Amino acid sequence: MAARAPGEREALFAATLASFLTPFMGSATNVALPAIGRELALDAVSLSWISTAYLLSAAVFLVPLGKLADIHGRKRTFVAGLLIFTATSLLCAAAPTAGLLLAARVVQGIGGAMIFGTSIALLSSVFPPGRRGRALGINVTAVYLGLTLGPFLGGVLTEQLGWRSVFLANVVLGALATAVAARGLAGEWTGAAGERLDVAGSILYGGGLAALMAGLGRLPDAVGGLLVAAGLAGLLAFVSWELRVAHPVLDMTLFRDNRVFACSNLAALIQYAATFAVGFLLSLQLQYVDGLSAQAAGALLAVQPLVQAAVSPFAGRLSDQLDSRLVASAGMAVVAVGLALLGGGVAARHVFLVACLALLGVGFGLFSSPNTNAVMASVTPRSYGVAAATLATMRLVGQMLSMGVAGLVLAAFVGHEAVTPARHAALVAAVRTTFGLFSLLCALGTFASLARGRTATAA
Repeated sequence: MAARAPGEREALFAATLASFLTPFMGSATNVALPAIGRELALDAVSLSWISTAYLLSAAVFLVPLGKLADIHGRKRTFVAGLLIFTATSLLCAAAPTAGLLLAARVVQGIGGAMIFGTSIALLSSVFPPGRRGRALGINVTAVYLGLTLGPFLGGVLTEQLGWRSVFLANVVLGALATAVAARGLAGEWTGAAGERLDVAGSILYGGGLAALMAGLGRLPDAVGGLLVAAGLAGLLAFVSWELRVAHPVLDMTLFRDNRVFACSNLAALIQYAATFAVGFLLSLQLQYVDGLSAQAAGALLAVQPLVQAAVSPFAGRLSDQLDSRLVASAGMAVVAVGLALLGGGVAARHVFLVACLALLGVGFGLFSSPNTNAVMASVTPRSYGVAAATLATMRLVGQMLSMGVAGLVLAAFVGHEAVTPARHAALVAAVRTTFGLFSLLCALGTFASLARGRTATAA
C-alpha cells in the first residue's frame, strides 16, 4: 500500500462534502417544486425548468471548465465553483420571482460543473494509485447519501420552514466545504499549464450537447427529434474540429487510442442510461397502481441508494487490489439481473421489490467507483480534469437518455392522458417493457466494460 501523501485528509473531506452537496441539492429541490409552484404561480412545465436549467448548464460547461482546471489549477477551479454554488444558493433562497430563480439556477449549474469537473481530478492528483480507489469509493458514497437524504430532508425542510430553507441549507454546507478546501488544500495542480482554451470547440460542444439534452427531454415530440438531430450534428462538427486544433478542449485521441478510457466512459453512459429512470418508473407504479403515498414510495425507493452507499467504499478498495475491469463488469452484470427480475415481477409483493432494489444497489455500487478508478488511471495527470469532466458528462447524458427511453415507452403504452385506473394495466406493461429494455442494455454494457482490457488500478 502506498504511503499517505500530504493533504489527503483535507482533499477527501472537501471533495466528499462537495460530492454530497450537489446531488442533495438536486433531489431536495425536486421535492420542493410543488411548494415553489404554489408561491411563484408556476405550471408543471415551468417547474420542470427549475431542475432542467441546472442540469443543462452543468452539462454544457463541464468539459470546458474541466480543461480550464487543467490549465489554471484544479484547487482554484474547485474553490471558485464552491463559491459560485454557495452564492447562487443564497440567491435562489431570496429570489422574489420565477425569472430570477431560473437565472440563479443557470449560474448555479456553472458552479456545479466546476465542482463535478474537479473533485475527482483533485482526489486523483492527491491520492496515489494504491490508495485512490478507496478515496473514490468514499466520494461515490457521498453522492449516494446525497441522493438518499435529499428527498427526506428536503421534504422536512419544505414542510416545516418553507422551500427557501432547502437552498439556505446548501449555503451552510457550501460555506463549510469552501472553507475546508481553501485552507486545507495546500498545493495547486495543473496538468496543461500554458495551453489556451479552445473557445470555438467549447462553443460547438456546448451548443451540440444543449440541443441534444433538450431534445431528449422533449421526445417523442417532433421538436424533440429535430433538436436531437441538431445536437448530434453539432457534436459531429465538434469532433471534426477537435481532431484539427492544436490544443483541443477534449483530446479525441483519448477515445481513439485509449481503449480503457473509451470503453470505461461508454460503460458509464450505458449504466446510467439503463438505471436512472428506475426510480421514476417505480414511483409511478407504487403510487398509481399500488396506492402508496409519496412518503411510503420514497422510503421503498431509498433502499437502492442506501445499499449503493454501503457497497461503494468496499468496491473502491477492491479496485485497488484487483483489476477494475472485473469488479465493474461484475457490478453491471448484477444490475442486468436485477432489472430483468424487476421486469418479470414488477407487480409482485413489495418484499420482492425491495430485494430487487437491493440487488441493483449492490451492482451499481460494485460498478461505479471501480469504473471511475479505471478512467482516472487510464490518463496522465495532464488530463485529470478533462477525464473527470468527461465521465460526469457521460452520467448526465445517460440520465437524459434513460428518461427519453422511459418517455417513449410510456407514450406508446399509456399515451398523453391522465393515468386513470383504466390505464393501470397499460402502465404496468410499460414499466415491465422498459425494465426489459434496460436489462438488455446493461447486458450489452457488460461486454463493453469487459472490452476495455486490463486496467492498471491495482496496487
